[in-house]
Amino acid sequence: MTDQLTPRPEHKFTFGLWTVGNTGRDPFGHEVRPALDPVESVHRLAELGAYGVNFHDDDLVPFDSTPTEREAIVKRFRTALDETGMKVPMATTNLFSRPVFKEGAFTANDPNVRRFAVRKTFDAIDLGAELGAEVYVMWGGREGLEAEAAKDVRHALDRYKEAVDLCCEYIRERGYNLRIALEPKPNEPRGDMFLPTVGHALAFINELQWPEMVGLNPEFAHETMSGLSFTQAVAQTMWHGKLFHIDLNAQRIGKFDQDFRFGSEGIRDAFYLVRLLEDSGWDGMRHFDAHPYRTENAAGVWDFALGCMRTYLILKEKAERMRTDPEIQEALRVAKVDQLATPTGPMAAVRAAELDEAALAEQGYGLERLDQLVTELLLGVR
Repeated sequence: MTDQLTPRPEHKFTFGLWTVGNTGRDPFGHEVRPALDPVESVHRLAELGAYGVNFHDDDLVPFDSTPTEREAIVKRFRTALDETGMKVPMATTNLFSRPVFKEGAFTANDPNVRRFAVRKTFDAIDLGAELGAEVYVMWGGREGLEAEAAKDVRHALDRYKEAVDLCCEYIRERGYNLRIALEPKPNEPRGDMFLPTVGHALAFINELQWPEMVGLNPEFAHETMSGLSFTQAVAQTMWHGKLFHIDLNAQRIGKFDQDFRFGSEGIRDAFYLVRLLEDSGWDGMRHFDAHPYRTENAAGVWDFALGCMRTYLILKEKAERMRTDPEIQEALRVAKVDQLATPTGPMAAVRAAELDEAALAEQGYGLERLDQLVTELLLGVR
C-alpha cells in the first residue's frame, strides 16, 4: 500500500461503535460474530489510521446501567481515547430498538412515550458532550407509519419540531458546544418515515425555534434507496450551509438499507461524492456508517474498515488527477462548466444581450467525450 493510500488521522475518518461492532444479525439469521468491546474498537481503529469513533448511547453504556456502572464504563473508554489519541466527534441516541418505541419516539401518539424519548435523548446529549462530541445526530428510526389512519402527519410534525426544539433548549441551557444533525431516510424500519429525504429535512429546519443549531447528516444509502442522487443531495445541503455531518456507505437503488462497505456499489456515485467533498474543502468528518458482510469473522471486520478508508483515498487521488488531466480539463472547457459560475443578470445585461437562438441551439457540449474520459480515469487507463 502506498503512503498516499494509507489512512491517517488527518483524513478525519470515523466509524461508529455499531458499525465495526455489528454482529451480523439480520431479520432472517442470528449473530455470526461476538460483540466487540468498545475499548477494543478504539484501539483497532486507531491502529488502522482512523481519526475517531462515534456511538449511540446504548452502544457504550448499556441501557439500565447504574450511575456507578456508567462512570466505570466511561472512565475506561476515555482512557482508551487518551491512549490512542482518538476523538469522539459525534454522538447519537437509540430511539428505535426498545419495545417502548414500537409506535414512535418523538412522534409517538402517547405523550409519555414522547417524554421518555426526549429524556433519553437528554441523557445521551450529556454523554456525548462529556466525551467531546460537537455534533449530535438524530435519526428517526421509528418516526413514521404503516397504518395511515393511526397518525395525523401534521400533528406528528408538530411533535417532531417540539422534540428537536426541546433538545436545542437543553443544549443551550447546559452550555454545550453541540449542533444537531437530522438524518433523513425514506423507509425501514417504518413503512414510510417522516423527513424521508434531504429536501424534506431542509424544509423542516426552517420551522424550528433555533434553525441555526440544526443541520443535516445525509447518508449515501438513504438517498440512494429511493433512486435519488446522493451527490446532488449533499451539494444542496452544502448550498444551504447545513452539512454538519455525513454518513458514507454503499447501496443499490430500490433495495433495503444495505449499509455496504463504502465504494462496494455505485463507484461512479462514490467518486463524484468524494470529488465534491474534496474540491469544496469541506472540513468535516468522513464517517463510515456501514457494516461488514454477514459472511465475515472477526478478522473480516477490520478488512472492512480498512477497505472503506482505502477506497475513499483511492477516489480522492482520482479526483486530484482529474484536476490535472489536460484532456479532461479541455473537455470541461468545451462543456462550458466554468461559465455556470457566471451570473445571468443583472436585468440590463439580460435585456441588452444579442442572442441568436439558432446558433445557441446548434452548439454541442461534448458531454459524451467528457463522460468517457472520466470513465477511463476511474477504470485506471488514464
